[in-house]
Amino acid sequence: MKIVSVDVCPLTGATVDGGWPQGHEPQENLHTLLVVRTDEGLAGYGSCFTSGKLVTGAVELLWPLLRGESAVEPERVSEKLRQSSFWQGRGGSVEHAISGIDIALWDLMGKACGQPVSRLLGGNYRQTIKPYGSILFDEPEPLRRTLESVVARGFRAIKLGWRPFGRRDRKFDEVLVRTARETVGDQVELMIDAGGSEQFWPHGTNWARNTAEMLADYDVIWFEEPLPPDDIEGYIALTRVSPVPIAGCEVLTRRQSFLPWIERRAVDILQPDCTKNGGLSESRRIAWLAFDHNVQVVPHGWNTAIGLAADLQFSAAIPVARYVEYLTPCAYIDALTTEPFRLDAGGLLEIPSKPGLGVEIDPEKLKRFCPHRIAFQ
Repeated sequence: MKIVSVDVCPLTGATVDGGWPQGHEPQENLHTLLVVRTDEGLAGYGSCFTSGKLVTGAVELLWPLLRGESAVEPERVSEKLRQSSFWQGRGGSVEHAISGIDIALWDLMGKACGQPVSRLLGGNYRQTIKPYGSILFDEPEPLRRTLESVVARGFRAIKLGWRPFGRRDRKFDEVLVRTARETVGDQVELMIDAGGSEQFWPHGTNWARNTAEMLADYDVIWFEEPLPPDDIEGYIALTRVSPVPIAGCEVLTRRQSFLPWIERRAVDILQPDCTKNGGLSESRRIAWLAFDHNVQVVPHGWNTAIGLAADLQFSAAIPVARYVEYLTPCAYIDALTTEPFRLDAGGLLEIPSKPGLGVEIDPEKLKRFCPHRIAFQ
């Protein structure tokens, strides 16, 4: 089974604000789907957390290497792309595009074999997993209303992140966290994301340590990205003393970038993003390295339906997986598939067991968010 074409599908019209100072408008393109087609009529879907223009440029670079390749050898093919684009890649938009291609190839292999991707990744350790509703912080009253709506949608874990947390003063940060805990009660788990990958992040290890001590008083599950993403020494120092588990590494690409963070135990919880870091092939390698070093893994996913489906398949195949991130509300997750994701009465998601990623994209719904696609053939 050979690859004969790739469609690049930039998503616009329902983009969720990502928390950066300039904000994000619905028409801004931050996510791109890839559709890899074969000479036997099968199609596999991948997702990139990168704009369509960057993905298009990267696919144009990679297409001569991808055209005619096997559609059912995802690890070998994605590694070929990575090795062959060494001088123009080693991360960035090229690696992000490889991520989407890799996910699509796993989807294809699952469909060709009649098996869910989780089984092809090594086997199923679980059939359900807890999603945490991922939202941005806000002023106390609108934050309270948002939290109430997330709980009403069935989530039993919620992550709050970015502005205005960490952007005003310590007292206000605690007001926000107290508001969250009082609103959701003790039965809903809370995670806090400082958003230290924001440009010109002003805080260091002392702020992060003091903030972690405050978060511990509110039974917070983890403290995410409290420092800039390249400050490995700061993370090491913080992780050793924090009363709350420290999470990070969502921006890293390629398994080699994760190695020092794992070997030096720079974080308690590693957060690989398969739509950026090289796809499911790299995420699987990263997760087993982390497992062997007793470092927890929770996939990062500011996501699409395909990205969430990939995270679910990945999490099913990892022994110690506990959560998946679920951006909510998000039309790119909730309004693209023929069957929506549904939480059960206990706030868990069933991991799709159909072949491939286990979800089906509705072509008409995709057309709504991607009126113009770019084809390579």
